[in-house]
Amino acid sequence: MPVVSTLERDFTPIGHYRMPGAGRDGVLRRRGRAIVRAIHHGDDCAVVAAWPCGGGRVRIRATGPSSLAASFALDRMRYALNLDHDLRPFHSAFKRDPLIGPAIRRFPWIRPSRIADPWQALAWAITEQLIELDRAFAIQRRLTFRYGRRSACGTLVDAPSAADVAGRAPAELQACDLSAGRSLALVLSAREVAAGRVDLLSPDHEAGWARLLRIREIGPWTIEKLAMLGQGRDDMLPAGDLAYLKFAGRYLDLGRRATVDEVRELFAPYGEYAAIAGTYALAGARLRALPPPGPAAVGMRASSRQPAVRRAYA
Repeated sequence: MPVVSTLERDFTPIGHYRMPGAGRDGVLRRRGRAIVRAIHHGDDCAVVAAWPCGGGRVRIRATGPSSLAASFALDRMRYALNLDHDLRPFHSAFKRDPLIGPAIRRFPWIRPSRIADPWQALAWAITEQLIELDRAFAIQRRLTFRYGRRSACGTLVDAPSAADVAGRAPAELQACDLSAGRSLALVLSAREVAAGRVDLLSPDHEAGWARLLRIREIGPWTIEKLAMLGQGRDDMLPAGDLAYLKFAGRYLDLGRRATVDEVRELFAPYGEYAAIAGTYALAGARLRALPPPGPAAVGMRASSRQPAVRRAYA
């Protein structure tokens, strides 16, 4: 009989909090009130679930073939859910800020997105380079279901490991609709991680970034996405993101998209909170796109809210 270890803990998030939803990449799923996924620790696979359990608490349960695998999965889900992220200093400093203050006051529960596995964060960032997001999600689902690691129950699929991607031919990834250059970049990045030359869980993030930046098709935007989503770096704003280029162009009334340098300058005053400020800035843009409160707006919300939001990002 295989040994099975189950760990379960309750967490009380600091400040306002709402749990994120399921992902669109086939990895993070929803089952009833819980979000679930498979997380690997080496070759050991644990299944981890999280759900609200009353009193503002979140319960996480991880089951794996060893206590080490279960503990690792629980900690990574805890990270992905932002349960230890204290935004009170950020809120206090910027709640009256003209750019992001309205969004902080309206949406205080917003927290930057996180991905439990930093390698997955890097791989998905590569798939999202200069491409429509819906198409990127489709590529991610193909990679997950063709090359991902299945859980013992067989119903959950983890993202492909770095070791598995490192052994693939770029042409195999191209068959998932990834471009030739990005397919090669993904394979080369996977080889760096699988060989241990880049440790994405190491606190020395900059050393790993320096090696990855030597790979053609890996630039600052990809590293900033990795840092923000997979390594918890609130200071790393992906300034080259199209959403920020459009937002800054409108906010600064440039009559065009902003440059990356102009985006960085806009968010420079937020310093160590630049990535959080960017998250709230985009939320504020959606807020400004909604119809104003009042009797006339009530009838508009059902039919006009989503088109208004889309226009804000067109």
